[in-house]
Amino acid sequence: MQLETFAKALADQTRLRILLLLTGQEELCVCELTQALELAQPKISRHLAILRESGLLLDRKSGLWVYYRLHPELPQWAQDVLGNLQAGSFNETLFQSDSQRLKGAVRQNVVCCG
Repeated sequence: MQLETFAKALADQTRLRILLLLTGQEELCVCELTQALELAQPKISRHLAILRESGLLLDRKSGLWVYYRLHPELPQWAQDVLGNLQAGSFNETLFQSDSQRLKGAVRQNVVCCG
């Protein structure tokens, strides 16, 4: 993982929101991300593709659904940065809202792939 690639991935708000939701999660489905971010599936999928191509994410297909997770071989420095960003995001309304919507959707079985 090159620093420049990593920094470019973080430079977009949607990609940052996706990465913060995935930090600390085993994996999330595209539909869960759609619910949490309140964005259209094509927009989220486009950003997921960029993150996958940059080496930050891995995906797996299960039936109709595609699940994403942080790449398990991310360098420790990259994992540390994501962890610190997630810790810092607890005071940010946008990121708090994303996390709450994700928790609410999972709790209520609103998501399509649950």
